[in-house]
Amino acid sequence: MPDQPRPIHILAFPNVQLLDVSGPLQVFASANVQMLENHLPAPYVPMVIASENGSVVSSAGLGLHTHPLPDTPSDTLIIAGGRGVHTALRDQGLLHWVRAQAARARRVASVCTGAFMLAEAGVLDGHRVVTHWDSCDELARRYPALQVDPEPIFINEEALWTSAGVTAGIDLALAMVEADLGRHIALAVARDLVVFLKRPGGQSQFSTALSMQQATRGQDSRFGDLHAWILDNLASDLSVATLAAQVGMSERSFVRHYRAHTGNTPARAIEQLRVEAARRLLGDSALPIKRIADRCGFGTEETLRRSFLRAVSVTPQAYRERFSAG
Repeated sequence: MPDQPRPIHILAFPNVQLLDVSGPLQVFASANVQMLENHLPAPYVPMVIASENGSVVSSAGLGLHTHPLPDTPSDTLIIAGGRGVHTALRDQGLLHWVRAQAARARRVASVCTGAFMLAEAGVLDGHRVVTHWDSCDELARRYPALQVDPEPIFINEEALWTSAGVTAGIDLALAMVEADLGRHIALAVARDLVVFLKRPGGQSQFSTALSMQQATRGQDSRFGDLHAWILDNLASDLSVATLAAQVGMSERSFVRHYRAHTGNTPARAIEQLRVEAARRLLGDSALPIKRIADRCGFGTEETLRRSFLRAVSVTPQAYRERFSAG
């Protein structure tokens, strides 16, 4: 970090989601406190900015004091989300400012549906991005130049960061603090904010079991029952033959119908459910990783490690260090 504090600008607008603003704002403010307590200079100047004069009212009804849009470059420009973002998109002057400011900033980020503003400004074209899971389809439809991934908590591509809904903005800001100041300070901030899970960006927005339940709602009820059975039998033989027999279908018919109804292959679904179960055990138990691999049906530690890296982007041991309840 340079000797001079870096300006962190969080853009708000009428009907902004309050936590999209206050979550990241508090992370950077708490990072300043941690640095000062270590007898080091405060690295950030976090402030809320808006095109409105003096204040905006969030969707929660709470007014936010705001600074005018700065003429000087942002170190970090964060676009908050919320119901008001779609109205804010009509402000051509604001979009022009966002486009110009993004080109000068060291890094640019969106929280939740703030991605729509960056997309409208052309900042996200050609990039892999995420927003709140409920808005991913709309984002992809309206901006086909984007590669919208509905799964992660946040995505970082060089200077560009996008995050999922609401509290994911805290995870994104903590990751920025870790990149700037190191893991020690980031974890100290997480402890200060009583953030129990400092989630890596690769973690899914929502549970695999819940996603599968949503995917099969209104579809063939046999697959919903199958998922419940799988969760009770993760350490068993879960081959296609076993699964097909469980729902009374031929293997070929099962694979075809399962993929059509869930958008997933049986093998991928099994891996996701096993990884999720392993995540819970790594965080909530002191079981050795080898025992967890056996209990969740991976067979070996190495198979668990490879699956974990694919799904969560960290090793089981690193996940336990970060997530363990102690």
